[in-house]
Amino acid sequence: MQFDGLKIGFALTGSHCMLHEGIKIMKRLVDEGADVTPIISYAVESMDTKFGKAEDWLNQFREITNKEPIHTIPGAEPVGPQKMFDCLVIAPCTGNTLAKLANGITDTPALMASKSHLRNQRPLVLAISTNDGLGLNARNIGTLLITKNIYLVPFGQDNPQVKANSLVAHMDKIPETILMACTGKQIQPVLLDYR
Repeated sequence: MQFDGLKIGFALTGSHCMLHEGIKIMKRLVDEGADVTPIISYAVESMDTKFGKAEDWLNQFREITNKEPIHTIPGAEPVGPQKMFDCLVIAPCTGNTLAKLANGITDTPALMASKSHLRNQRPLVLAISTNDGLGLNARNIGTLLITKNIYLVPFGQDNPQVKANSLVAHMDKIPETILMACTGKQIQPVLLDYR
């Protein structure tokens, strides 16, 4: 079990169409021995969408991890001082979260957990899911790619003909990215065809 004993914070933000993928990886990490703590954005906590009801998502997070999700900024503040995680993952990481992280804005539980975690110079892994990755958010992705202790899950254009600016991480690469990030290395290649 390659994740045995590893403490992982797993933050999920409001790319609701990708929450099911995040859950699959969360379960895989737990099954492979990781101690996973869910962290949720306000959007995930409160929005019912065509992809599922908020309470149903929360119940799945609880069931997989046997933990109550961190869902407030005060709840996320101890992440750094208590050195709660060996690695923190945001999957899916929305364009909104990307932009705020790249510009030092801390106004959600996921962002507070990230800021608090990074103060210990521990790895933060981002699995992006955004419709404007090659639009206004391209510069934010660039900023985060060169930021110490931040690692990106390989990503690509998921539908270039219809949504030319859209980028989505290969969620199945999250475990590999975590293992590489914990050794201080960015998994390569970062850019992959999405098909």
